[in-house]
Formats: sequence, C-alpha cells, structure tokens
Amino acid sequence: MRAYVTLDLETTGLQPDKDAILEIGAIKVVEGSVADTYATFVDPRREIPPRITEITGISGDMVAGQPGIESALPRLLEFCGDYPLLGHNLLFDYSFVKYGAAGQGLAFEKKGMDTLAISRKVLPELKSRSLQYLRRYYRIPQEKAHRALDDARTTYLLYEKLFEEFGQSHPEAFCCSPLVCRIKKQSSITNAQKGYLRDLIKYHKIEFDTEMDSLSKSDASKIIDGILSTYGRIKR
Repeated sequence: MRAYVTLDLETTGLQPDKDAILEIGAIKVVEGSVADTYATFVDPRREIPPRITEITGISGDMVAGQPGIESALPRLLEFCGDYPLLGHNLLFDYSFVKYGAAGQGLAFEKKGMDTLAISRKVLPELKSRSLQYLRRYYRIPQEKAHRALDDARTTYLLYEKLFEEFGQSHPEAFCCSPLVCRIKKQSSITNAQKGYLRDLIKYHKIEFDTEMDSLSKSDASKIIDGILSTYGRIKR
C-alpha cells in the first residue's frame, strides 16, 4: 500500500530552536487519494514578525486563543502515526516538529520523501524548483500560497504528478529515507520558572492545561515571554 502524510508548517522564522510554529497542515494520502486531514493555527504566544504576516497573511489576531504547541503538536504526532512523511524541503518542517516534540519529551523518528529533492533529480533543466514554480509548471490550482494546508495539498498533488511521470524511470528518487535532524538535549523547566509561570497564569486568569513538568527550560521561557508580551507583568 502506498501511503504517507504530507506535512507543511508556517513559522515565525527559520530557526526551530528560536522560532515558533504558527500553522500546521497535514494530509494523509492512501493510494493517491486524500484519506484525512489535520489543520490548525498555533498560538505562538509571541509577536509575529511583520515580514511573516506579509508572506503568509497570518496575523496575531488569527492565532490568538488558538491551541498552543503543547496541545497542537501531540495531535499532529498522533495523526502522523507510523506513516512516512512527504514535504517540499521536508527537513525544514521536520526540524520544527522534532524540536517541539523533544521539548515535550516525545519521540518523533521518521522516514520521508522530499519533492524538492525529487524534482532536482528528475527535472534538472528547470530554472527553479520552488513549490510555487513547480505548481505553475504542472498547472496545479491553489487558492492560498504560504498557508499550511494549501501548501501541503499542493505538495501531495505535485508528488503524485512526479510519481506518475517518473516513478518507473527513476524509482530510486521516490524511496523513503530516514530523516536526520539532531536536537540538542534540553534542560527541564526550573523551579523558579514553574513558580513564575503559575503566578502569571493565576494573575491573568489564563487557561493552561499543560503539565508543567513536561516543559523544557527553553519552552517555559518562550511561554513566559509570550504571556508577558500579550498580558503584561504582574502589578504588585
């Protein structure tokens, strides 16, 4: 059975150890057809850089009050299950998920296929192999560029067209390979962070359903910074 999960993310930047996921789009494909989808905004609990809003159209108002990474990410991992991943420049998206999973003490070891790598191999004559260039090349319709679920759907359709055209002549290009992304071991949340985070949550009356002991020191710092930027400090 030919099955995989196409993954695409929108993020606040390019560095998984410093930036945050804004939107998740994932499509489960079985024998060339969509079997299921998972899509959600993610509240980064921080300001979105204007350049990112310009590119994606995602504003702070759109993500405010949406699920945090502590709940959105486990749902994504459950959705992916044992399926291999598909993406365009897949290691970028995988690195963000892998980093987030490590911060919550979750394992995420995957094999995957990359339409960017495939297109470089089978379409060397093209002047570009960006997702949008390839979409236009294959006349794949798309409503919104740089939105997670739309880009995931375009990637899935692109893969199917590439497989149909080159699957027999270049079968090696479509093999799953282990995805390698090394994540530094993260320190656990400190007692001082726990105390301050509890005080902020209580003071601002914030709903917070994550087990604090599951957070890393880095994640706790990001959440605290996000609360401070959104709600402000505790006034004594």
